[in-house]
Amino acid sequence: MSLRTLSALEARVLAVLVEKESTVPDSYPLSLNALTLGCNQKTAREPVMNASEADALLALEELKAMHLVNTVSGSRVVRFEHNGARGLGVPGAGLALLTLLMLRGPQTTAELRLHTERLHRFADVSSVEGFLEELAEATERRPAFVVKLARAPGAREARWAHLLSGEPAADAGVYAGPPGASAAQDEDIAFLRAEQQRMGKELEQLKALVQRMAAELGMDAGGAI
Repeated sequence: MSLRTLSALEARVLAVLVEKESTVPDSYPLSLNALTLGCNQKTAREPVMNASEADALLALEELKAMHLVNTVSGSRVVRFEHNGARGLGVPGAGLALLTLLMLRGPQTTAELRLHTERLHRFADVSSVEGFLEELAEATERRPAFVVKLARAPGAREARWAHLLSGEPAADAGVYAGPPGASAAQDEDIAFLRAEQQRMGKELEQLKALVQRMAAELGMDAGGAI
C-alpha cells in the first residue's frame, strides 16, 4: 500500500468525501467548491479549518496519488469521490469510524456510535469496540489505524484517536466534556432520543400502511356486495 502519513487537511478532505456520500447523496461526487465548504464547515468539525480551494485541490492530488480519491469525468464540473475502503483496506464500518475520528477528533465508543448513525448503524457499543480493536491491530497489509488513549481524570470512558495523521497530540486524551458521569449520560440520552424518533416514524408509517390496506379491503368488499 502506497500510504503515508496524511496531513490534517488531507485527512479532512478524505473524511468529508466519505461523510457527504451518505449525508448528501444527491450532490455526490463532490465538486471542489462543495468539498472545500465541507472541509471548512463550522459544525461537527474538530478543529475548524479555513482551507482555500487551492489548498483542497493540492490535498486531492496527494490523495489521488495514494489511490484514496478518484476524479469523476463526464460532467462540466470536475467532481471527486473517495476510494477509502479499498484504499485503506478496511470494511465500511471501519471506514465510518475512521471518518468520524478524522472529522471530530478523539471520541469515546458511545460518541462514535451516536455520530456514525448516518454512515453506519452499529448494533451496540460492543460492536463499535470490536471494530476499533480490529483497526488498532497492524496487519501484513496495513499499519494500525487507531489507538485507545489513556482515560483522563474524571472521565468514565477512554477515547479513541486515529493514526492516519501520525500519533495524536500529547493532550488528546484530556477529557473535554463535563466531569463525572454526566457526559456519558448525555450521550446515552441523545442516542435514545434519536432511536425513539426513528421508531416513532416507523410506527406512523406502519399505521398509514394498515389504514391504506383496510381502506382497500373495504372497497373490495363493497364492490363484491
